[in-house]
Amino acid sequence: MRHVIALDVGGTGMKAALVASDGTLLHQARRPTGRERGPDAVVAAILDFAADLRDHGLREHGEPAAAAGVAVPGIVDSANGIAAYAANLGWKDVPLRALLSERLDGVPVALGHDVRTGGLAEGRIGAGNGADRFLFLPLGTGIAGAIGIEGRIEAGAHGYAGEIGHIVVRPGGRECGCGQHGCLEAYASAGAVSRTWAAASGDPRADAAACALAVEQGDARAVEVWREAIDALADGLVTGLTLLDPRVLIIGGGLAEAGDTLFGPLRAAVEARITFQKLPLIVPAALGDTAGCLGAGLLAWDLISVEVTA
Repeated sequence: MRHVIALDVGGTGMKAALVASDGTLLHQARRPTGRERGPDAVVAAILDFAADLRDHGLREHGEPAAAAGVAVPGIVDSANGIAAYAANLGWKDVPLRALLSERLDGVPVALGHDVRTGGLAEGRIGAGNGADRFLFLPLGTGIAGAIGIEGRIEAGAHGYAGEIGHIVVRPGGRECGCGQHGCLEAYASAGAVSRTWAAASGDPRADAAACALAVEQGDARAVEVWREAIDALADGLVTGLTLLDPRVLIIGGGLAEAGDTLFGPLRAAVEARITFQKLPLIVPAALGDTAGCLGAGLLAWDLISVEVTA
């Protein structure tokens, strides 16, 4: 069975899979990154995990992986295969593609940004399947984005395309981790909603999921917190769709787990704001936490396809 190795590296844990050419997950596994032991230990953990996956594929499927794909957080130089910077992993300018290829006996390796890689999977085989233009936004601790064009993800000239979380929607507003004030991320991420609801409810343990539940129960304070987030999100999305004109808008991350409590008012708020723009289909992400692994697998299969074509 021909297959590739896929790795999705997060801040605290790694998800991995062996992926067949049709996208089937032949084997899945998880491990901690071991970041408490330092950046070198994280790199070593990634290399060891990949090598163990190669050995598993050889035992179970009669041949080693044909390629590997890895998705990592932070700033990524995909063209040169370098994990340039990741604050939560403590690394800087790690030549991860070269290190992985060497550990895997020279197989081709693709390196991608975690959100863009997840967006690739959602666009090709998930909620955006068949759409020629899509915008993927995971609403988690922060807000990132992936711009899909004809089956690929646009990274931009410097690798920063899609960072819609740092569109300023409330000039002079809350301070954002990026240094600006009033960013979308500071109002509409799951992290922001959690902080706002914890303050409003007086419960420091309250989070965005608790806020959504309180909205469904008619709590006036929760309704106000939720409305503020929806309004900010709609303002940011209208800016995004004005610039990009996507056919499908895919919303993922923790906040999307609120279902219709999010999507009903969000669709209405976006529709109320547009004038000449075309309203895209606004849908929840479909792949959950497998998106990163599936996307890494797609990156690996793309490498093989390019080699065959060449």
